Amino acid sequence: MDFREASLKPIVSICIANYNGDAVLEGCVSSVMAQITDFPVEILIHDDCSSDDSVAILKERYPNVTLLTSVTNVGFCTSNNRMAAAARGDYLLLLNNDTRLHAGALQTLLNFQKENPDAGILTLPQYDMQTGELLDRGMFMDIFGNPIPNSEPGTREVAMVMGSCLWIARELWVDIGGFPDWFGSIAEDMYLCCCARLMGRYVGAIDESGYDHAVGYSFGGGKVKDQKLQSSLHRRALSELNKNRVIAICYPGSSVMLLLPHLLLLLVEGIILSVIRWNPALLWRIYLPAILEPIRDRRRLCDLRRDVQRRRGISFGEFFAPFRLLHHKISLLWAYGIPEVR
Repeated sequence: MDFREASLKPIVSICIANYNGDAVLEGCVSSVMAQITDFPVEILIHDDCSSDDSVAILKERYPNVTLLTSVTNVGFCTSNNRMAAAARGDYLLLLNNDTRLHAGALQTLLNFQKENPDAGILTLPQYDMQTGELLDRGMFMDIFGNPIPNSEPGTREVAMVMGSCLWIARELWVDIGGFPDWFGSIAEDMYLCCCARLMGRYVGAIDESGYDHAVGYSFGGGKVKDQKLQSSLHRRALSELNKNRVIAICYPGSSVMLLLPHLLLLLVEGIILSVIRWNPALLWRIYLPAILEPIRDRRRLCDLRRDVQRRRGISFGEFFAPFRLLHHKISLLWAYGIPEVR
């Protein structure tokens, strides 16, 4: 693949959000540059005010990459919004800096898009970078917004795909409005996929090629280690808060009322977990903000909900088709016990 011909309009824009990724960034960029395609590609990297050697590495070793830099740390959502605004391609592929594409990834995505023009958002099978284990082929969701990994082979429609490797037509990105900047990070991929599905666009996981992901590199936790589910306070706080925001904005019709019992369940969960772990910070820093912030921010949520629901093009049943009834946290509790949060 030749990235040197700047006069060619790219078909695909690779957008890599980076923060202190000097240990993983080269592997990610190299995996993109190693792709063999029959179409031009551009690479954009947004450095989110890194304190490591990320910018120096990029300037020295990858002069053909379009580098955007931020003077303050703005988060994953703003980073991707800035890259999407600068991108020239017809399609965007959002990549985490701690991912590596398998051979044929870009060609596989574009070929599927051309054969399925109604496809809105796509992804590839995700593998653990350390073990090679299949992590998911996209995600289903339970009714409380918890992602459920799909491990079954075969390309299929899913509820959402992870933002670590997310393909979307730039036109659809613009129609949706990109990520809400105020999400910061975490669950922004859920929001984007729910918006696309409400508009009647297919969200799917392709069964070919794939990508490796060093899960938990950016935020810590979010993975199973030694048969224990591990996470961090920061990650869990953003996850619970932003999932509630997605429910408030995207769930169609009266299904938004699921938010009320969900907030009650979160309060109970927070109290129990804080007592079991003898750590009141779990309640104060994770669960109470996730409950109270959507209430305080209800005007902004309502305004965005009206805009999103106005473009709804599918039925209630179609929206919830890739959802599962079982509360996924119960399955995780049964499999791994009480999660470790640090």
